[in-house]
Amino acid sequence: MNDWIHIGIWAAAIGAVFGYLWWQGQVQRLAAYVTETREELKKCAWPSWEELKGSTALIIIMVALLGGFVVVVDAALFKTSFHPLLQGAAIIGVAVWLSVNSKRQ
Repeated sequence: MNDWIHIGIWAAAIGAVFGYLWWQGQVQRLAAYVTETREELKKCAWPSWEELKGSTALIIIMVALLGGFVVVVDAALFKTSFHPLLQGAAIIGVAVWLSVNSKRQ
C-alpha cells in the first residue's frame, strides 16, 4: 500500500509539472524543436557502412600511432633530462647526509 502512495504522489507531481509546461507553451516549443531537428537530420549526408568501418579503423590506427609516439618521446625526455637530475640530487643528498653524520661523530 505504501508503494502505491509513492507512485500516486510522483504521478501527481509529474502531471502538475507537465500541466504547467503545457500552460506555458513549452510542450509546443519542444514538439516544434523535435520536428525541425528531424528535418535538418534528413539533409545530412550519412556515411555508408563501408565508409564508417574504414574511418573507424583509421582513427584506431592513428590513436595507436600517436600513443606510441608519446611513449617514445616521454621515455627519451626522461632519459635525457629528468634522469640525470635525479642522479645529481641523489649524489647531493648522499653528500649532505655524510657531512651531517661526520659532524656528529
